[in-house]
Amino acid sequence: MPLSEHEQRILAELEDSLTQQDPSFAKSVRETDVFTYSARRVRRGLAGFIIGLVILLAFFSSSVPLGFLGIVLMFVSAVVVERHARKFGRASWHDFTRSLRPDADATADGQVRRLRDYLRKRHSSQ
Repeated sequence: MPLSEHEQRILAELEDSLTQQDPSFAKSVRETDVFTYSARRVRRGLAGFIIGLVILLAFFSSSVPLGFLGIVLMFVSAVVVERHARKFGRASWHDFTRSLRPDADATADGQVRRLRDYLRKRHSSQ
C-alpha cells in the first residue's frame, strides 16, 4: 500500500532532519543496502578461501594440523560465500552490479534517482 501524502511529507521531514543532524550517517544509510553488505562478505569469503588454500598447500606436507586449519578456513569461507551469494539470487542483476560500483550516484541511474527525489521534495513543499 502506498504512503499517503501526509506520511510522505513526514518521512521527508525525518530524512531532512537526519541529514542535517548527521550527514555522514545519512550518506552511509543511503548508499548501503543488503547487496552492498553481501558483496563485501562474498569478497571477504573468497579472500579467506584463497588464504586457506595457500595455507593448505604450504603447510600440509610439513605440518598436518596447519594443513587441516587451511581446510577448515576454506570450508568456513565457502559457507560464507554460499550464504551471502543466495541473497544475490533474490535480487536483479542491476541491484547486484549497483552495489559493486564504488560511486553509484555518478551513474545515470544515480542522477535520475537524485532528480526524482528533488522533484518529489519540490512538489511536496508546494
